[in-house]
Amino acid sequence: MASQVATPTSLQTTSSSTSLSSPALSPSSPGQLSPDDVELLAKLEEQNRLLETDSKSLRSMNGSRRNSGSSLVSSSSASSNLSHLEEDSWILWGRIVNEWEEVRKKKEKQLKDLVRRGIPHHFRAIVWQLLCNAQNMPIKDQYSELLKKTSPCEKLIRRDIARTYPEHEFFKEKDSLGQEVLFNVMKAYSLVDREVGYCQGSAFIVGLLLMQMPEEEAFCVFVKLMQDYRLRELFKPSMAELGLCMYQFEYMIQEQLPELHIHFQAQSFHTSMYASSWFLTIFLTSFPLPVATRIFDIFMCEGLEIVFRVGLAILQMNQTELIQLDMEGMLQHFQRVIPHQLDSGPDKVIQAAYQVKYNGKKMKKLEKEYTTIKTKEMEEQVEIKRLRTENRLLKQRIDTLEKKRAPRCSEESVLQLERELVQARLKEAESQCALKEMQDKILDIEKRNTSLPDDTNVARLQDELICVKLREVEALTGLKELRQQVRDLEDHWQRHMARTAGRWKDGQRKNTLCELQDELMSVRLREAEAQAELRETRQRMLEQETQNQIHSNQLRRAEQESRCLQECVQTLTVQNKDQHGQLQEIKRRQAEMECKSKEEVMAVRLREADNMAAMAELQQQISELEIQKEEGKVQGQLNHTDSSQYIHDLKDQIAELKHEIRCLKAQRGRPNQPNFDGIHIVNHYVGDHVTYQSSDEDGVKGPSLQETQQRNRARIRLRANLRDTDSEEEEEDEDEEDEDSLRLTVPPSGSHKSTTV
Repeated sequence: MASQVATPTSLQTTSSSTSLSSPALSPSSPGQLSPDDVELLAKLEEQNRLLETDSKSLRSMNGSRRNSGSSLVSSSSASSNLSHLEEDSWILWGRIVNEWEEVRKKKEKQLKDLVRRGIPHHFRAIVWQLLCNAQNMPIKDQYSELLKKTSPCEKLIRRDIARTYPEHEFFKEKDSLGQEVLFNVMKAYSLVDREVGYCQGSAFIVGLLLMQMPEEEAFCVFVKLMQDYRLRELFKPSMAELGLCMYQFEYMIQEQLPELHIHFQAQSFHTSMYASSWFLTIFLTSFPLPVATRIFDIFMCEGLEIVFRVGLAILQMNQTELIQLDMEGMLQHFQRVIPHQLDSGPDKVIQAAYQVKYNGKKMKKLEKEYTTIKTKEMEEQVEIKRLRTENRLLKQRIDTLEKKRAPRCSEESVLQLERELVQARLKEAESQCALKEMQDKILDIEKRNTSLPDDTNVARLQDELICVKLREVEALTGLKELRQQVRDLEDHWQRHMARTAGRWKDGQRKNTLCELQDELMSVRLREAEAQAELRETRQRMLEQETQNQIHSNQLRRAEQESRCLQECVQTLTVQNKDQHGQLQEIKRRQAEMECKSKEEVMAVRLREADNMAAMAELQQQISELEIQKEEGKVQGQLNHTDSSQYIHDLKDQIAELKHEIRCLKAQRGRPNQPNFDGIHIVNHYVGDHVTYQSSDEDGVKGPSLQETQQRNRARIRLRANLRDTDSEEEEEDEDEEDEDSLRLTVPPSGSHKSTTV
C-alpha cells in the first residue's frame, strides 16, 4: 500500500499529470537531461503510475490531506523551487540508483560517505531497498495471502499499535490507515517467522519503513533486516544477541570511558537499563525522528556498528553530567536531556560517532568470549535442571514408599537406591578420570607443539630439501647420459668386432684402416672412462657441496641459537644487575631508616632528660616556695605572739649548744682521739634525734622533721636579733658557730646522711 508516502509519492501526484516540480528535472525538456537522468525520471513516473492505480494508496493520500494537509513525513521537501545543492544531490543520487551495481562494487567507500551525509528523502525508499537487496523478493507475492490468515499474535499487536509513534499524524488516530497497515505488516511477519512472532520494539522499525514506502515493500525490507542485519537474533524470545550487544558495548565503555564505567558500577547502573532500546529500535524511541532516520540510513549501509558508535559518542558528550548524578538522575538525563541535545540536527553526533574507536576483530573476539560464557551457563543450567528432575523423581519415590509403609519394601528400595547411588558415583569417577586423561593429552599435545620447530626453521629445512632434490635430479640426469654413452660404445664395439673378424683375409690397406678404427675405439673408450670419472667427480663435488651447505646451515642455526643464548644471558645479566642495584638501594634505605630510628630514639631520650630536668627544677622551686611559706609563718608567729618566752627557750637551747661545742673542743685536744668536724657533730645530732624518735616510738611522740627545721630557722633569726643587743665578742663568736651548726638539716629517721639547705 502506498499510504506510507514512498519516495515518489512525496512529490505531488495527481491523476492528470505526473510531472516533477523542478524545472531542471522536468520531462518537458528532455534535451537538457542526460540519458541517466531520463531513465531515472522514467522510473519515478512508473512508480507514480503504479501508485495511482492502487486504490489504497489514493485513500491514504486523501486521508493524509484531510488530516494534516501535508505528507506523512515532510510536505515541504517537494517544494517547487529547489536549490542548486538539492538539484546536484538529485542528479548524483539519480546516477547512483541507475548504476547501482557498478557503484556498489567499485565505489563502495564513496557510497558510504554519501550515505553518512544523508540520503535525500525522495530517494530513501529506493536506496534502502537497494542497500538491503529487497527488490524482487519472492515473499512479496505471498503478502496478500498472509493477510488472509490468522496469527496467534494479533491481540498483542493490536494492544501495542497505539503505543507506536503515538504523536505522529499517520499513527496517532485509533483504527486509522497507518495503524491498519502497521498491523498488516506485523501480522504477516509473525506468520512468516513463528519463532520470533511479534516483539514490541520491531513495530517502530516497521513504522519508519511505512513512512517511506508502501506496505508490501516495507514488509520485504523488514524481512531482509531481520534476516541479514542481526535483528532476528535481537528479537528472539531468548534475546541472546541483545545480551551480546550489551556485553560488547559495556566493554567499549570500560575501555574508552573508564571513569564513567566505574561510576555506573558504583551506582549499579547496568548497560541494559539505558542502551537496550538503542539496539532494539535503532534510536527510534530515544532520539527525534529526523536524527533517528539519518542514523537508520547508515544502519542500512553498515549494520549495527553505527549503534555502537553513536551510543558511545552520546556517553562521551554527556560524561561530565552523568558522573555527577545518581541512578535516578541518570535515567532522567537519558530520557529528557539527551533527546533535546539533538534538536539542532544529527551532524554533530554522527561526526562524534566516527571519532569513536571501533575494532571489528575485537568485537569478534568478544563474541566468542560471550558465546563461551553463555555455553557454560547453559551447561550449568542443564545440569541444574537434570539434578532438579532427579531430585523431584527421588522425592516422588520417597513419597510413594512412605505411603506404602511396608518395611520390607522400603528396605529393598533403600538398597536399590544405594546401589544406584554407587553406580552413579562410579560413572562420575569414570567421567572424571576420562576428563583428566583428556586434559593430560591436551597438555601433552601442547608440549609437542611447543617442541616442534618454528616456521622459519621449517622454511629453511624445506629449502635444503629442495636443493638436495635438485642435486639428485642432476646426478640422475648425468647417470642417464653415461648409460646412453655406454650403450653407444657397446654398439661401436659390436660393429668393430664385426669388422675385425675378417681383417686377416683383407689386404694391408684394410688392416691399416682397422687398426685406426681400433685406436679410435680405444680413444673413445678412454674418453668415456674420463667422462665417467668426471661425472663421478662432479657427483662427489655435489655431494660435498650438499654436505657443506648442510653443515653451514647447521652452523648458522647453531650461531643463531648461540646468539639467542647470549642475548638471554645478557638479559639475565642486566636483570641481575638491576636486582642487585635494587637490593643495594633497599639496603641503603634500610640503613637510612635505622639511622633515622636511632636519631629519633636519641631525640626521645633527650626530650625525656629535658623533661626530667625541668621536673627537678620545678620540684626545687616548689620546695623553695614551701620554705618561704614556712618562714613567713614563723615570722608571723614572732610578730603576733608574745616572743619573750620563746626567746628565753631559744637562749636555753643556744646555751646547750655552746656547752656541747665546748665539750667537743675539749675532746679535740686529747691525744689518740679522732678528730671531729661539722659532719661528726651533725651525725651526733642525728644520733640524738634517732634516739629521740625511738623514745617517741616507745610511747611519746617527738617533734616531726618539719617542726625541727622550723625551730632551727627561728633560732637563726633570733640569734641575728640578739647579735645587735649583745655587746660581748665572745657571745658573738659563739653565735656564729651556732649558726653554722644550725644550717645543717636533719634527715628522716634511719638515715645517717646530711644535706645542706
